[in-house]
Amino acid sequence: MPAPAPLRLHTETLANGLRVTLRHVPGLKRSAAVLRVAAGSHDAPLAWPGMAHLLEHLFFLGSERFPTGESLMAYVQRHGGQINARTCERTTDFFFELPPATFADGLERLGDMLAHPSLDKADQLREREVLHAEFIAWSQDTAAQQQLALHDGLSASHPLRGFHAGNRDSLAVEHAEFQIALHDFYRRFYQSGQMTLSLVGPQSLDTLKALAEQFGSHVPTGEAVARSSPPKLMASSQTSYRQVREGCLDLLFAFETLPTASPQALDFLCTWLNSSKPGGLLATLRQRGLADSLKATALYEFAGQALLHIELKHGNTPAAAHIQPLLHDWLGFFAAQDAWGPLREEFTALLQRRQETGSALQLARWDGEGRDEPLQANDLARLRDILKQLHAADHVAEQWQLPTPNPFLQMPSEAPRAGLIRGQTSAHRGLRTFAQDRSRGRRERSPMQFSQALPDNGRDGAVYLRWHLTTQAPLDLQARLDRHLEDVREDARQAGVDVSFELSAHQGLLKLVGLQAPMPLVLEHVLAKLSQPLPTAQAADEPTPIPIRHLLKALPNHHRQSPALPMPDSDQDVWTTARWDGLSIGLSAATQSALGPALARVPGIASEDISLTAAPCGRRIWHRLQTHSEEAAVLLFCPTTTLALADEAAWRLLAQLCQTPFYQRLRVELQLGYAVFSGLKQIDGQTGLLFGVQSPSVSATQLITHIEQFLVGLPALIQQLDDASLAGQQQALAAQLRIDALPRAQAAELLWQGKLAGRPSDYLEQLADAILCLDRAQLEAAARGLLDAEGGWCCLSNETCPKEGWQAAQ
Repeated sequence: MPAPAPLRLHTETLANGLRVTLRHVPGLKRSAAVLRVAAGSHDAPLAWPGMAHLLEHLFFLGSERFPTGESLMAYVQRHGGQINARTCERTTDFFFELPPATFADGLERLGDMLAHPSLDKADQLREREVLHAEFIAWSQDTAAQQQLALHDGLSASHPLRGFHAGNRDSLAVEHAEFQIALHDFYRRFYQSGQMTLSLVGPQSLDTLKALAEQFGSHVPTGEAVARSSPPKLMASSQTSYRQVREGCLDLLFAFETLPTASPQALDFLCTWLNSSKPGGLLATLRQRGLADSLKATALYEFAGQALLHIELKHGNTPAAAHIQPLLHDWLGFFAAQDAWGPLREEFTALLQRRQETGSALQLARWDGEGRDEPLQANDLARLRDILKQLHAADHVAEQWQLPTPNPFLQMPSEAPRAGLIRGQTSAHRGLRTFAQDRSRGRRERSPMQFSQALPDNGRDGAVYLRWHLTTQAPLDLQARLDRHLEDVREDARQAGVDVSFELSAHQGLLKLVGLQAPMPLVLEHVLAKLSQPLPTAQAADEPTPIPIRHLLKALPNHHRQSPALPMPDSDQDVWTTARWDGLSIGLSAATQSALGPALARVPGIASEDISLTAAPCGRRIWHRLQTHSEEAAVLLFCPTTTLALADEAAWRLLAQLCQTPFYQRLRVELQLGYAVFSGLKQIDGQTGLLFGVQSPSVSATQLITHIEQFLVGLPALIQQLDDASLAGQQQALAAQLRIDALPRAQAAELLWQGKLAGRPSDYLEQLADAILCLDRAQLEAAARGLLDAEGGWCCLSNETCPKEGWQAAQ
């Protein structure tokens, strides 16, 4: 089935050699740009490991035309967008997403920072320290080290075995030879012939093309650089190896001289390897007690080479002697399929659904990577060659089956339209719609509220279900629940619905966000799973996250005081004794009606008003958590003084004003570490400012002191802003909250948080107005309230509580 016209990709090469991909998607609320440079860490001179990574960092330091406060990063943050960059083995990507009205200015800044980077030696020395801090964290990160160790079976001469992150020792910034090499690397690769620009947005193709041409006019002109092919992946005649670690078996397969094709060939194979449906490899391994999980991914592809990784986990170390014969047998079954017709059809449907539901940034990234088209003849040729090099079995011994079709993917992506819902009964447990409220004049409230804040004529929507727990969730319940819901979540994701289930000390929260058409069926399957016994076996423990991520994950359990709860008699008691409520957003009347039967089976006690214990005001509480790392980390959450909408408006503006100066002060000037961030955070309806820092060289007491010193200067920062700049910040922030400008998922999360805070249905409109009405005096008063911890401060750290000004949590 051909893709709808708005989803078709336009590709061309401009006169100066810049390759562009353009995608016009009318329903998007954001526009995105991804610039891929065909140069990465493996292209840097061997004498200076990390040079490509350092250069990526230097681009973000501002230019003469757009200094720090007006650079791309500051501009994107000010307008509520996303921005990042990534240096890979053979590519470097720069990407951002912005509202369409500000997109052209963002693209102009991207072009300027690449054409006129700051390569000042002092800037290089400062950024080298940041890279060194990253290197220290990376060297202590279990997951990163395990990923690196996967390459140990490769040839020592292959660049995958080399060091490329960069640190203080490898980046000899002071040497003239290094400076010459850095400028040569920049001139050689950062030119039009080495670049692909991918633009996606609601703008017309003509507008996107004009933007691409404008960008291209500022990029140095050049031709594609012929890069030498790397040596063979493996030094011996072997083409595979395995590694065994506690609870895990890693199988690595190296491929050489593969036919030219898109990355889709390996994606296609990995999709079906990863399937856990009956009759497949993973289902058989689980049935025989050989593995709990299987994850196949392509680690590397370049110049006809590829490296496939298959990770198998089990409570005990998986038995390779039993697993590998089954793997080769399944590969033989897979290779024997006649052109993989049914699987190709489902894969094409999956890709099309992904295109229909992807964000602007996701679409632009897939376009730049060439992952947007169905399998072509050259992809099939590569797939056959891959299977040949994998030594798929000639004679299949097992009774394998193709995976059954995804039930959610078979549904239409458009939700049907219907009039008012008829025939509901008390079995729906309070289920009502706003349409019924208007037609019947009912005033009673329902535990499942149907928000009218978003129009119901779109394809996307959201459903939130919350259980307020009256018993304590077992410590392993989240892990077992994740495993239990794995299949339905993956099917739902492929069909355009993101499903998450988050457990904290006091609640469970189920979220369905995406296409509304499949949502009733997805919810029905999820609730059916909740009524079933959960698995007792668990996969091996995941690698410990870096400290700051550990603290972020733990924050929801510590920002409030939760009473001790009794233990449940069974897993099901966690839900059946809980009180539940919910919110649906942007659903049509027909989808609301279809939700009824599923909602009638929600376990627990329907409840309209669920309130949570408020955080202690005026107190500065320090929570110490164990993080298994020597690096100090601090996470500071500062709630609003009151729950009034005016306080939320002021805190949001304070967060916007802090973001760039905080990063500039603690990361760039003080060089405290690479994990430095600030922003606004909402937890269970409570709005607050969030500051985070992780440092390899500074203690937690020193980190919190630096954060407090920054906050002490906040009133002065406000006073230094002229009226025009302050008004501009307010307008930019208010514009981000307009319903017609917000992506559905972001709007849904804001409305959910508004419900938890007791906000009215026009919460976002009132919030935007409140931001525009703030004056300087109110903002300064809010800053003083923040400094005085009138709303209470909650700090999470992996070090002991400071003696001055803080109270250790009990």
